[in-house]
Amino acid sequence: QVQLVESGGGFVLTGGSLRLSCAASGISFPLYTMAWYRQAPGKQRELVATITRHSRTNYTDSVNGRFTISRDNAKSTVALQMNSLKPEDTAIYYCNVLQTDSWGRGTQVTVSS
Repeated sequence: QVQLVESGGGFVLTGGSLRLSCAASGISFPLYTMAWYRQAPGKQRELVATITRHSRTNYTDSVNGRFTISRDNAKSTVALQMNSLKPEDTAIYYCNVLQTDSWGRGTQVTVSS
């Protein structure tokens, strides 16, 4: 069974940084596009960033230039470096094996103004 475990969330002030990590198991990790989603209170789950097996990346406009997604296929991990954080980035962040409906349990990111 696919298992995804997110870590690295926390509480930061506006303008701060966090680095999230997701450890994957139960899949041939290098074959899959990975994604980070987030869900803020009262909001629909939102796709934040994706990274393909060849490390091609895409970002939603609201985080482009501030967030960086990366992967380490040897370690079966995907990371999300988040800089210049804003209160509107507050959400639970989820790791996802794209288009497989495989999810982690999420890690909370809270940005205080």
